[in-house]
Amino acid sequence: MHTPVEKVDVQAVNKKENRSLYKKREKIQPKRATGSFRRLKWIIMGITLAIYYITPWIRWDRGVGAPDQAVLVDFQHNRFYFFFIELWPQEVYYITGILILSALALFLVTSLFGRAWCGYSCPQTVWTDLFIFVERAIEGDRNARLKLDKAKMTGGKFAKRFVKHSIWLLIGLLTGGAWVFYFADAPTLLRELLVGEAQVIAYSSVAVLTATTYVFGGLMREQVCTYMCPWPRIQGAMVDEETLTVTYHAPRGEPRGPHKKNDTWEGRGHCIDCNQCVAVCPMGIDIRDGAQLECITCALCIDACDSVMEKVGLPKGLISYDTHEGQFDKTPDKKLKVRLIRPRTLAYVGLLSVVGGVMLFTLLNRSVLDVNVIRDRNPLFVTLSDGQIRNGYTVKILNKIHEDRRFQITIEGLPNSSAWLQVEGPRHPEMIVPVPGDALSSVKLFVSAPNSDLTDSSQDISIVVKDLINGQTEIQETTFKGPK
Repeated sequence: MHTPVEKVDVQAVNKKENRSLYKKREKIQPKRATGSFRRLKWIIMGITLAIYYITPWIRWDRGVGAPDQAVLVDFQHNRFYFFFIELWPQEVYYITGILILSALALFLVTSLFGRAWCGYSCPQTVWTDLFIFVERAIEGDRNARLKLDKAKMTGGKFAKRFVKHSIWLLIGLLTGGAWVFYFADAPTLLRELLVGEAQVIAYSSVAVLTATTYVFGGLMREQVCTYMCPWPRIQGAMVDEETLTVTYHAPRGEPRGPHKKNDTWEGRGHCIDCNQCVAVCPMGIDIRDGAQLECITCALCIDACDSVMEKVGLPKGLISYDTHEGQFDKTPDKKLKVRLIRPRTLAYVGLLSVVGGVMLFTLLNRSVLDVNVIRDRNPLFVTLSDGQIRNGYTVKILNKIHEDRRFQITIEGLPNSSAWLQVEGPRHPEMIVPVPGDALSSVKLFVSAPNSDLTDSSQDISIVVKDLINGQTEIQETTFKGPK
């Protein structure tokens, strides 16, 4: 079977020899691709966009007085909520851990499958795909868009461009709007935005994100990946000869050239030089030139080439995911050899396990009570009228649960001492501090002791804070200062 294949008149504008820093950018108009990888990209795009747009609207009951938004970065009350997890500012190390885990996961995926993140899940790729989909729906496929670009401005052309850019701006607006919903109660903020009652920072954030989404996804596209993103330059250190990447099998494909029905395949390669792989590439490169910094391994060239091989009656896989060694194999029906377990991947898995295990352990064992003690530095101590030495401390008690609690403060390590709390004037010798749920209370603590009982000018003591309901205690070490 031999079905005629159209040869596309296209050049790889991002090819090293064709790219100049002083040359005006040539707009890339990728052709529509069909196949398994294109379907996979549609599925991933749908899932990632759904997660991004829907997540702020998911509700999660945390009890009375607590926000019911599942994922919320609450700057006003210094909280980060993620479903059943609530993080305070002093627990920012969890965010650091998440970033480390994300980086290690990216390293692992890259070492296994090359730039799979860039080709399928990167926001720049996802939104660019969405913008190209809109452009294709309004202006047609590649040839129609090229023809429209060259045509003079008419009413029809203006209408198409106006509708296209309007939809792009709407997508940008929805993107910026969805982003700000992560930082406030989504239904409330939406109403405020619509009636003009939201804060200036909300409107400005939406405006900035609308503009960046429109520019990056609609106008700059591949330039963001080529010139702005550092990952193409970093990922070279993550891959090795066993990494799966999108590869053109030159020994099988060369020498390339046109092929007519009933022509023999003897003495020539399987590549018919139709340029279909170049036409579908959103980065404007020719995969037949080998590994390139610009390639995001979106695999659309695989779909294009497989459809051509099917039309000319040859085995698929002239362009495919393969290892560095596998690209030199001439066998059309060769079995892909993948070695997932190797020192590099084991190292990444090991690091992921260690960091993830530490984070999980600390999360499961995190205390719902946090105490911070700050000793007065000016003056270091005060000599009372009866000769006793007094020190002052600020005790901050953080109650991380959504219930009111009462805490008792006691002093250890200083015999014959007396202690009291001072809140707005009067003494509170019972040393009981009520703390509302999910709140921080700060009290002034005074401790005095006879000068004769002090063994040194600085004596170690412990301030013990005990929850009177569940008995949980938190001990803070500090010092008691006196004269030399």
